[in-house]
Amino acid sequence: MKIGIASDHGGYKLKESIIRRFTNITFDDVGTFTEESCDYPDYISKVCYKIQNGELEYGIVICGTGIGASIVANKIQGIRAALCCNEFMAEMARRHNSANVLALGARVLGEELAFRIVDRWLSSSFEGGRHQLRIDKIRELETAQRKPR
Repeated sequence: MKIGIASDHGGYKLKESIIRRFTNITFDDVGTFTEESCDYPDYISKVCYKIQNGELEYGIVICGTGIGASIVANKIQGIRAALCCNEFMAEMARRHNSANVLALGARVLGEELAFRIVDRWLSSSFEGGRHQLRIDKIRELETAQRKPR
C-alpha cells in the first residue's frame, strides 16, 4: 500500500515519526522537509491532487491542529478528509464516511495516540450500504453549481 503524506512545519516531526513507525507502508512524502515556517496549503494540496488524479488512494495530512490541513484537503474535489483526535473517530471516518484522507494535529495529539489513530484508520474499511447513499450525496454537492437556498 502506498499512502501520500504531507505536513507543514508544525506537523513535520509527527510526519517523520509516522513514516518511521509504519515500516509496512510505502509513503509518498511530498513535504515539507524541514521545520522552517511554510504554508500548509502548498503541501496538503499536493497529496490531495495525487489522490484526485488516481496516483494515490489515501493520504495523511498534518499541521499544528489539523484544522487547516482538513480545510485545505476538503476543498479538493473527491477528497473526504477527516480530522480525527481518537481511534473511534478514525474508524468511523473510514467505515461510515469512506474518508480517503486522515488529518492530524501534531500539537494536540501525543505521538503514541497519533500512531493508534493512524493504525485504526488504516485497518478500517468502508461499510458501503446506507453509507454509500451519503457518499453519493456528498459527490453531488461537490459538482453542484447552484447557490444555497
